[in-house]
Amino acid sequence: MSLCGTVWVIANGKHRAEIAEVGAGLRSYTHDGNDVTCHYGDNELPPKGCGTTLVPWPNRIRDGKYTFDGVEQQLALTEPDKRNAIHGLGRWARWSVLEQASDFVRLGLDVVPQKGYPFQVHAEVRYGFRPDGLVVELTGRNDGAQRVPFGMGSHPYLSTRGASLDDVSLLIPVAETFEVDDRQVPVGRRPVSENEDFRASAVLGGRRFDQGFTGVEFTHGVARAELRGDGFSATLWFGDAFGYVQGYTVDDVSAGQSGVAFEPMSCAPDAFNSGDGLVVLEPGETWTGTWGIVPG
Repeated sequence: MSLCGTVWVIANGKHRAEIAEVGAGLRSYTHDGNDVTCHYGDNELPPKGCGTTLVPWPNRIRDGKYTFDGVEQQLALTEPDKRNAIHGLGRWARWSVLEQASDFVRLGLDVVPQKGYPFQVHAEVRYGFRPDGLVVELTGRNDGAQRVPFGMGSHPYLSTRGASLDDVSLLIPVAETFEVDDRQVPVGRRPVSENEDFRASAVLGGRRFDQGFTGVEFTHGVARAELRGDGFSATLWFGDAFGYVQGYTVDDVSAGQSGVAFEPMSCAPDAFNSGDGLVVLEPGETWTGTWGIVPG
């Protein structure tokens, strides 16, 4: 068996995606044979979080510590060099198929009570298509008897299709960014600077970043981030259940692949401590968020 477990292929017309069992990951997405997202192979772990589903929190928790309802919790430090707990508990789990057809797959995971997260959450992700592209629906449900802290997100990378990052243009509809410390954990927020402002599409050039944004500019409940190169484009849209996005420009997602991650997130980095965007699910309560990618 491959390192990413079973891989399900879904397709509709010129759209084709591979979904990995481990991490409920978007292993690849192509349109008319061209890469839309970065991809990885059978014998690779998802490089730099490529395509993975992030639950029950996205991004980082400082020191893996937080206090909820008066009880201090300690998570495993899964980013040990920075002493953070990163990207949740579903990233390295095998998700189960709940429903499947030629053009969609729905996966589920029971996040069991454990040290640092003694709560019972059921998570689902559904990958499918509409005529213009990929649609992904994320769901979290509190299956326990007490309220739970919760966040969810995804980690897709849009592919530059072999172009240098210097030569692509980005559009990111956000007005604010987070000030972070040397552990990539927020210590405040501020308006985007001129150098960080991509609300009008601009060439990336020599700029590189790995930072969280908020102040998302939604139009009729949807925001759209875009990567554009010579003769191609890809738009990642997300609904207003995601008030935060991590942007990450990477020259080497894996060998020969450059990409830009636009990670829709339901809450801010370290939200379990700051409360910024934190979802608190009451027993039986469900949260849902939807995003997708339109190739061009």
